[in-house]
Amino acid sequence: MMIQRRTVLGGFAGLGASTLGAMSAPAWAQPAPKKLAPKLRIVIPAMSRTALDEAGRALGDALVGQGLTDEIEYENKEGGGGTTGLAWYVQKYNADPNTFFMGDSNLLGSLALQKSPVDLTKVKPVARLISDYPVVAVAAASPIKTINELVERLRANAKQTPMAIGAVGGADHVFAGLLGKAAGSRPEDVVYMPFKLRAIGVSSKKATYGVRSVREQGLDVDITNWRAAFTGQGVPAARQAEMVEAVKASLAYELWKKTLKQAYWEQSWLSGPDLANFIDFDTKTTQLVVQLLKLKA
Repeated sequence: MMIQRRTVLGGFAGLGASTLGAMSAPAWAQPAPKKLAPKLRIVIPAMSRTALDEAGRALGDALVGQGLTDEIEYENKEGGGGTTGLAWYVQKYNADPNTFFMGDSNLLGSLALQKSPVDLTKVKPVARLISDYPVVAVAAASPIKTINELVERLRANAKQTPMAIGAVGGADHVFAGLLGKAAGSRPEDVVYMPFKLRAIGVSSKKATYGVRSVREQGLDVDITNWRAAFTGQGVPAARQAEMVEAVKASLAYELWKKTLKQAYWEQSWLSGPDLANFIDFDTKTTQLVVQLLKLKA
C-alpha cells in the first residue's frame, strides 16, 4: 500500500521516474536586481478573489514594494479552468518582456481534461512561489476518524464512500484518486460530493496546522498544490533571467511574508531546470491520474 506522487508514473504505467533535483532557496543576501520596468502586467487565468488571483496580486504587491516596478496591471481571464487565460496569454503576450502569467497545479488538471493544444510547454516557467496541501475530509458526523478507517471503507465499497473535492481534475481530485488507488479500489469508483467537513489527514509529508499527514498515518501519498509565475517563450533568455531575479528579490517583502501566514501558504521557491523538470513530471502525473479516474471535460 505504498504510492507516492513521484513514483506514480512508474507504479501505474511502467515508466521510470527519478527523484527531482534539489529544491533551491532564494539567496536573500544578494544585491537587489534593477527595476524590471516602470509598469508590469500579470495575467491571472482565474476570477478575482480566487486563490490563484490572490497569489498573483500578492506577487504584484511584492514587486512594487521592493522597488522592482512602479505599477502592476492585472488581467483576469477566467474560463475553462484556466485554459482560456493561458491561450490568451500565449496569443497576446508571448514575446512581451513585461508580462507574467500565473499558473498552478489545478491548471494541469484542466489541460489534461480538455486536451488543450495550448499547454504549459507554450510558456517558460520563471519560479514556483508557494504551495499548499489538499486535506482529506469526511462529513462532520461521519464515524470515520482516521485515514486507515477511510482506507478500509474504500477497500470495502468505494462507491458508497463519497469524498469531497473542489475543481474536477484539480489537485485535491488527483489526491483523492491516488488515495483510492493506494487503498486498492478502482480510482473511477471513488464518488465525489460536497459536505460539511472534518479533516482527518493532509497531503503534506508532515503534520500541517494541527492535522496529521496521510503519510504519518501509514499511507504513503503526498502532493502539493503549487502556484508559479511564467513568462512567454518569445522573451529572450537574458530577460527571463532578470525576471527570475526580480521575483526572487520580491519575496523578501514583509507584506509578502505576512500574506503567506494569513493564507496558510508555504513558500516553495523553485526555478531553472529543476522547476521545468518538476512541472513536466507533475503534468505527466496529472494526465495519468485523470486517465485513471476516467474523467471527461
